[in-house]
Amino acid sequence: MSKALAQEGSNVVQPKVAILLCTYQGQQYLAEQLDSFAAQIHSNWEVSASDDGSEDGTYSILEAYQQKWPLGRLSIHRGPAKGFAANFLSLTCKTSIDADYYAYSDQDDIWEADKLVRAVEWLETVPQGTPAMYCSRPRLVDAENNEIGFSPLFSKPPSFANALTQNIAGGNTIVFNNAARSLLCEAGDNLSVVTHDWWVYMVVTGCGGKIFYDTVPTLRYRQHDSNLVGMNATWISRFRRVRMLWQGQFRTWNERHIAALYKLHDKLTPESRSILECFTKARQTSLFLRLLHLKRSGIYRQTLWGNLGLIAAAIFRKF
Repeated sequence: MSKALAQEGSNVVQPKVAILLCTYQGQQYLAEQLDSFAAQIHSNWEVSASDDGSEDGTYSILEAYQQKWPLGRLSIHRGPAKGFAANFLSLTCKTSIDADYYAYSDQDDIWEADKLVRAVEWLETVPQGTPAMYCSRPRLVDAENNEIGFSPLFSKPPSFANALTQNIAGGNTIVFNNAARSLLCEAGDNLSVVTHDWWVYMVVTGCGGKIFYDTVPTLRYRQHDSNLVGMNATWISRFRRVRMLWQGQFRTWNERHIAALYKLHDKLTPESRSILECFTKARQTSLFLRLLHLKRSGIYRQTLWGNLGLIAAAIFRKF
C-alpha cells in the first residue's frame, strides 16, 4: 500500500487536503468550480473560501453549498480586501486551517477529477520535513468551457535560479505540504509579493524543497474577459510584458521579491543565498559587472527569447 492511503480496520483514510479558494465577484462560474471539487477522486478535502468583498451573488452561492454539503466541508471567511495575492496569503497563514496538504483554487476554473489524487500521490513520496510543491500544465478553455489549447510546456527544470525571474507554477494548479506552509507562515501574509504562486515557487525552491511540474493537465483554465491573471501566451501579452519591462515594472517586482526573501534568509540553502547575492549585486553595479554577476548567478528563464530578454534587461538596467 502506498503512503497516500493508510488502512484503519476496513476503512481507507486518505490524507486531508485543504482547498484554499479565493473569491471576488465570482458568481458566474463559481458553482461549476465547486461542483468539480465534489467530483474529485480523492475525497478527503475541505474548502476554506475567502471572499474579498463581493457585491454580486458570490457569497450566497458559497452559503448555499455550505448548506448543501456535509458539515465542515466548506468554511467561509472574510478576505483582507487588498487584492488576490494578499487574499491567498491570508488563507495560507490562517491558523484555524489544518490539513496534510493545501491546494490553491481560483473561482472560475474547472478541476479534472484526478487533480488532487495526482498531486497527493507525488507529495506522499516526499519526506514530511521537506518543503514540496506540486503544479501542472493547465488545459485552456474559453468562457463556455470549450477547449482552446494548452499553456506553454516548460522543459527546463524548476529551480530557485529560474524562480527569481519567472514563475512556472500557476496558482490554480498548486498543491503543497505542511513543510512548505510553515515557511510561508514564517514569512507572513503581509508581503508585497507580485503573486502568491510565484512566491511559493521561490520559497520552496530557495529553501531546498522539491517541485514537481506535471505535464499532464489536471485543470481547465478558463480564459475570459474578467480574468485577473490570464495565460500569457499571445503576442499581445508578450508585447505587454516587453512594455512593462521597459517601464521598469520588472525591476520593481524584483525589488519586492528580494525584500520578501530576506525574511527567510536563514532558511535559504547556501546555494540559494549565493544565487540571491549574485542577483542582487548584478542589479547594483556597472554594465560589465552586471553581466558577470548575472552569469555567475546561473539565473535562467524557460525559453531562448526569455533568456535574451533577461540579458537585454541587464544591459539596460531594467531587472
